[in-house]
Amino acid sequence: MDKLLDRFFNYVSFDTQSKANVKHVPSTDGQLKLARALQQEMIALGFERVSLSEHGCVMGTWPGNVAWPVPAVGFIAHLDTSPDFSGKHVNPQIVENYRGGDIALGIGDEVLSPVMFPILHQMLGQTLITTDGKTLLGADDKAGIAEILTAMVRLRARKIPHGDIRVAFTPDEEVGKGAQLFDVAAFNAEWAYTVDGGGVGELECENFNAASVTIKILGNSVHPGSAKGVMVNALSAGHPHSSGAAGGRSAGDHRRLPGLLSSQQH
Repeated sequence: MDKLLDRFFNYVSFDTQSKANVKHVPSTDGQLKLARALQQEMIALGFERVSLSEHGCVMGTWPGNVAWPVPAVGFIAHLDTSPDFSGKHVNPQIVENYRGGDIALGIGDEVLSPVMFPILHQMLGQTLITTDGKTLLGADDKAGIAEILTAMVRLRARKIPHGDIRVAFTPDEEVGKGAQLFDVAAFNAEWAYTVDGGGVGELECENFNAASVTIKILGNSVHPGSAKGVMVNALSAGHPHSSGAAGGRSAGDHRRLPGLLSSQQH
């Protein structure tokens, strides 16, 4: 546990906030700094074929220890934190053996309350890590990075049989750009898991997808005094064009990919 926390605290010391509406990837230099640090750490731990792309994606192979052919599995986490709140000068707090109730964030009035976050009721007796209320913690997804690397070390320490394990840390997940430049062929895993959020023991086999669009409505100005029955709200004018598009899918529709488990399979 101590080594896991040490890794996590080291990673959150890097300011890796991503930025929206930036053309280059990664969108911030801080992500590259963490990527370079992870590249060196992976080499030191014993990863093979460690690479760092120009776009800040780190890949490496944790070599298998069995003599027979085993399909390669992959684990992925992302480097960046949300652009919505500061990720600079993160000051983690450790709450050991949580006993319930509010958790003070720093020395101000900010608290983490089970009234606002009922999931805290499920955390009794656990060790929790919070911020001091002034920044993001960055557990999304630096906790995933720490978990993946620590898991590889434990596989070796406990001599657990396994095939090659591919590991990748990607940039700009929070702004929706990192996956576009992910080299699937170079990653070369039969299947992979993203370690990012979710409860202990949970596995998500589906995800929500959406896209954004900017609509420009063109029209003529009309004086409100003579506008009855003539003036049309721009949002109303645009509405017929924003729904019912050919080939569109409504909420709840599913499109399964080969090899994925359905929610009915066990």
